[in-house]
Amino acid sequence: MSDTPPENPDFDAMTRDIAEVPAVEVIVTVAVNLMSAAAVKLGLSEEGEKHKDLDEARKLITALAGLLDASATEVSSFHAAPLRDGLKSLQLAFREASVVPDEPGQGPGEKYTGPVYG
Repeated sequence: MSDTPPENPDFDAMTRDIAEVPAVEVIVTVAVNLMSAAAVKLGLSEEGEKHKDLDEARKLITALAGLLDASATEVSSFHAAPLRDGLKSLQLAFREASVVPDEPGQGPGEKYTGPVYG
């Protein structure tokens, strides 16, 4: 074990780095992270059932839908279209994974997207 303390992060450099990132990139990055986390919680990862947690998936999908709804006018359709497609896929996967599916319009994020049908 080393006696040297761990390096402290350079917060000034981190602030400069984030200042250079366009807002659209931050929004898209957060959306992709939410999508990835939701997919894992839906059991869609390699280890599937080990990480499946539909309650957690519902929260992540709803947060993603809210983010996409709120940022719709800020993000170009070039970025928004694939994110909306991914969101719909997650919503459909949630419906399929649920033992007792939600009524149309009551599924995760559907208060922002409207009912999702296959």
